[in-house]
Amino acid sequence: MENTLSTGSIRVEADPVKKRNKIGKDFLLNKYLYLMILPVIVYYVTFNYIPMYSALIAFKDYNPMRGVGGSEWVGFTHFTDLFQSFYLWRILKNTIILSVYSLLFEFPAPIILALFINEVKHKLIRKFVQSSSYLPYFISLVVICGMIKDFTNSGGVVNSIITFLGGDGNAMLEKPELFRPIYVLSEIWQKIGWESIIYIAALMNIDQDQYEAARIDGANRFKQMLYVTLPGLLPTITIMFIIRMGNIMNVGYEKILLLYNPAIFETSDVINTYVFRKGILEFDWSYSAAVGLLNSLINLVLLFYANRLSRKISENSLW
Repeated sequence: MENTLSTGSIRVEADPVKKRNKIGKDFLLNKYLYLMILPVIVYYVTFNYIPMYSALIAFKDYNPMRGVGGSEWVGFTHFTDLFQSFYLWRILKNTIILSVYSLLFEFPAPIILALFINEVKHKLIRKFVQSSSYLPYFISLVVICGMIKDFTNSGGVVNSIITFLGGDGNAMLEKPELFRPIYVLSEIWQKIGWESIIYIAALMNIDQDQYEAARIDGANRFKQMLYVTLPGLLPTITIMFIIRMGNIMNVGYEKILLLYNPAIFETSDVINTYVFRKGILEFDWSYSAAVGLLNSLINLVLLFYANRLSRKISENSLW
């Protein structure tokens, strides 16, 4: 059986059998490419799509013996408990503040590093800067957090310098007001090199004729960077910004869990660490699922509006 499509005075017949044959031929022609992408598809289906069913426990009084389907339905009870919780304002405030600090200081850092690396003409210096900035990203997070604790302890390197300059030299991770600067600075140190790779790759695609034209017009290196390099990077910066907005509420809880202690809960406790405590330590799976689901919905809304705003302002967007 054939479907008929009409386009003005021209009639085009679309045969489903021919379409299937075309898909089959494409699969045979690119079978190795399909095989290469198969593990990625299996990973996302297994660990991202199938677990979506378990999000129902946010609306149930989950009992492991009864399973997701057999547990009692309680509706929005857990969400109501969350909005009435004493800790809601604290975890929201800490999550937003840490996310904003990361957006203001960590997000521009790899862009600035990429711009400086692009301006360095000496190959050995350029390779040294790139290699040394990449290295912290490949160190285990547990080791990184251990180093941060050692450096900021009362007898650590950082506190030794502070004591020499006249400070008190007390353990810095026991002071709530110092947790946020320590977290953001360590994030920059750990990720700046790795995140700069995509910007360096984007810089390589900028047409070199534009630099030549700018030099002919009398532009110095700073003006070339301002009027040629930055506009060339703008589409990549926009896409990375939209992606960051979609994860703005997902502050890295693994690092916070390894760094924080009850003395600094006031400034270090975020949504994801609260979910960990309620779900893993207190076995309140339904309540923690409700908190996590609400957090994901906020991220989705932020991603949608960031993409929409970017499309209106710069005509660059994810979709």
